[in-house]
Amino acid sequence: MACEKLIDQSGRMLKGALITPVASEPNQPDTIVTSALPRDGRQTADYGNLQNPFPNWRVISCSDGAFSHEHRRLPVGSISTFFKGLAILRQHAIGAICAAVVGMSPLSAEPLALRSYHAPIGESSISGISSGAFMAVQFGTAWSSIVKGVGVVAGGPYWCAEAKMWRATGPCMKGPASGLNITAFTTKADANASAGKIDPDGNLAGQKIYLFHGYNDAVVDRAVTDAAADFYRRYLGDANRGNLFYQTALGAGHSFVVAKEGDSGLNSCSANKEPYIDQCGYDQAGIILQHIYGRLNPPNRGQLAGVVKSFDQSLYTTPQAPAALSLSDTGYLFVPQDCEQGALCRVHVALHGCRQNAREIGLKFVNDTGYNAWADTNRLIILYPQTRTSLYRPTNPQACWDWWGYVNHTSSYVTKSGAQIQAVKAMLDALAADGATPVSATRQLTSAPQGLTVIDASDTSVDLVWSPLAGATTYRVLRADPDDTFQRIGEVAGASFGDSDLRPQTTYRWRVSAVLKGAEGPASEEASATTRSTPPRCNHPGTCPVTK
Repeated sequence: MACEKLIDQSGRMLKGALITPVASEPNQPDTIVTSALPRDGRQTADYGNLQNPFPNWRVISCSDGAFSHEHRRLPVGSISTFFKGLAILRQHAIGAICAAVVGMSPLSAEPLALRSYHAPIGESSISGISSGAFMAVQFGTAWSSIVKGVGVVAGGPYWCAEAKMWRATGPCMKGPASGLNITAFTTKADANASAGKIDPDGNLAGQKIYLFHGYNDAVVDRAVTDAAADFYRRYLGDANRGNLFYQTALGAGHSFVVAKEGDSGLNSCSANKEPYIDQCGYDQAGIILQHIYGRLNPPNRGQLAGVVKSFDQSLYTTPQAPAALSLSDTGYLFVPQDCEQGALCRVHVALHGCRQNAREIGLKFVNDTGYNAWADTNRLIILYPQTRTSLYRPTNPQACWDWWGYVNHTSSYVTKSGAQIQAVKAMLDALAADGATPVSATRQLTSAPQGLTVIDASDTSVDLVWSPLAGATTYRVLRADPDDTFQRIGEVAGASFGDSDLRPQTTYRWRVSAVLKGAEGPASEEASATTRSTPPRCNHPGTCPVTK
């Protein structure tokens, strides 16, 4: 179905958001939104194939599969038309709404329960930006037995706020490093693990960790993300240091960063404003997913075969209503066609940041961050839980995730019993029901690892990925300067390696071999890359020249 969305000048969907059929689909009913605020178009009412009762309102048309902008103002004299439309609404029941965009199939009409895709829960992963990054760290630490990897974009360490809002808005956003006591954070994690409130924190040594801080970030200081890196390094130790990759050499603002450029609905690279998605020529979603899972198939840059579905989040917050947890009634899910048809698929949870929920920015975080393009070709289901703004009980005016205890004002928010952690886990459980079968790799140990690639580089680190080998217990990574012999630099249990402590603007080479019970297989072909230059110190984030 083609659609037209009625919005106000700030972009919020108003009463009267209209779905209208195109000639190729003449039997589809027109639909009109009953809710004054949601941009996701969840609440709709079918009023039949009647003429548009709001013909003069400003609309966005997506009848051709891409948003084209039209500007129609409602004259003062047409206010009676508005009330006529409301009268129509009272007479008709719930209908359907669509959200067709470039590279995206229509959004499912009405939120339903999540169905099981039998996803292997031990292959799950999570990422987030800003408050979503803090929540990703909390969830990944609380449920470390099932979380394979964590992506942290402009976020900080576990227990950073210590259940105090002043810490959340103070040192956990602005620093300095002296206000971020890593020992306090690891001590809390250790205590919670010992008490059984979270999974054993020794599991963190096996997680793949991606961290990012853009030097034009004017919201979260680099000291905060540095503290997250230090938190994880305490558990990784030297033996597992290759599980972590930290990118700090890009000039992004406070944002999730995407490869596309020239999209007027998104920001330039150094921006620190809604929708907090910056165009830097950097495919952050793809780098996160490959750092966690190893080399993946190329993303689908065309029309996606999979679909975005909405689901009813109230089913996963019971006995409480979503609003009591500052969660939206509606969440979203991208499901590749292969997964819908029964293929074994893994789940990645993608958490938006403050003021990035669907009510604030529509479905930009769902559709424009790049996760779906990678998921479509790699049998990955992407879960997009949603928060909401709430002014009182709980107090969360920016629609942030709960990383300081605003739901119940106790320290439980960082544990398995945390209200929002429980809700997200219930969603994940629904997708993974009866799905204990692990995902198999595709090759045999007698082969060398294939597809060794450098997918990212900072001034002092690179991120290596390759295709997993069936049967491999670990992988040995060797590195050489351009004119030197290869030397072993580490061993990891997954098909990625973050090589650190490198020199800026220096070219290196790498090889990887698989290991089974101490026996080493043949080495891969070489991959090479040159590290970035170290960016100048940015004293006024948001204004510094951009290095992409």
